[in-house]
Amino acid sequence: MPETSSSPGPGLTAVLRLVRLAFHAGFLLLLAIATARVWLTHPTGTTGWLAAAGAALLAVVYGSGAALRHALHRRWLAMSWLAAVTAVWAALLAISPDFSWLAFPLFFLHLHLLRGVHALIAVVAVTALVVTAQGWRTGTWSVGMVLGPIIGAGVAVIITWGYAAIYAENQRRQALIDDLTRTRAELATTQHQAGVAAERERLAREIHDTLAQGLSSIILLLRAAETALPPEADKARARITEAHRTAADNLDEARRFVRDLRPPSLSDAGLPQALDRLCQNTARETGTDCRLLTNGAPVALPSGYEVALLRAAQTSLSNVTRHAAATTAVVTLGYLDTEVTLDIYDDGTGFDPTTVRPAPDGSGYGLTGLRERITALGGSMAVESAPGDGTAVAIRLPLTPEEIR
Repeated sequence: MPETSSSPGPGLTAVLRLVRLAFHAGFLLLLAIATARVWLTHPTGTTGWLAAAGAALLAVVYGSGAALRHALHRRWLAMSWLAAVTAVWAALLAISPDFSWLAFPLFFLHLHLLRGVHALIAVVAVTALVVTAQGWRTGTWSVGMVLGPIIGAGVAVIITWGYAAIYAENQRRQALIDDLTRTRAELATTQHQAGVAAERERLAREIHDTLAQGLSSIILLLRAAETALPPEADKARARITEAHRTAADNLDEARRFVRDLRPPSLSDAGLPQALDRLCQNTARETGTDCRLLTNGAPVALPSGYEVALLRAAQTSLSNVTRHAAATTAVVTLGYLDTEVTLDIYDDGTGFDPTTVRPAPDGSGYGLTGLRERITALGGSMAVESAPGDGTAVAIRLPLTPEEIR
């Protein structure tokens, strides 16, 4: 049949091509049989020649549409072709009722190309033409003469509707498969990015906690040794000074590595700027009044501290967005003499912290993972909340002169 809509999914392409070829072959075969019957019953009369000529014309008209089915995507061409096929068939039916056999494939053509009620009206019209032609030629009417075309029309309608339902289901399945494929690709990308970010953080933490801390200790030891030297130990003092300078240069290089491995949100700005940007994004995306407050004079923090505090704010604000139904959220960053603090408060629905447990689906690990990260840095984390009273997350990380160098 002519194609008048978008192509089906790849799973049905081969099947539909076979069905289309079988349909064309069946139409032409029925046309040949009807023409042969008329020719055999009227071998020398005008009826036989008219039937042969009309059959040849119908074969040409039908074949042109089958061969140029892609051109029939234009609806006016498809309707013109269908009207021509139906008109030639109706003329042949007037010559001989034997051509009523072609009504069955014509049912499918009308149901495929026409829409809704128009298709049913066309099927009823074709059925009426068949019944009328047979009764007019024989001069008598019988139950079989009426029921046969009606049953054929009903079967064609049911088959067409069944095909339409299968095609629609196939399209839904294809859309679902496409969506799953796209989601899997996005998930793989997200997991890859998360893995890269986690590895960068791990490397930064390892460099800071081992290499950088070791070099800092070496510098302190060299400084102490230089102070303890007697005034006349100039050669030893020069060697110690050289070692001190080399260790300081390597410490600066290690700290540069740590800075380069920081998350992108911290790479071009400090922690306060990253937190402020996070609050702005949360307010814009969720409508929650989210703002940042800063207490104390900002100091340069270790990379591990900045990453941990940024992740803590991200996790807490994510929980506010998904669970709290809050109208206001306040993030407070405090720089004290001996510690850096981060408090996240919201006026949402609140919850009972003692009843929070990770869910079977893998969710609910946010606060647990956050607490483990803070504890690993020697800090502390407290969650204060109650149903209807909002939530406050308080984080404390210790500061020493060496950590803020």
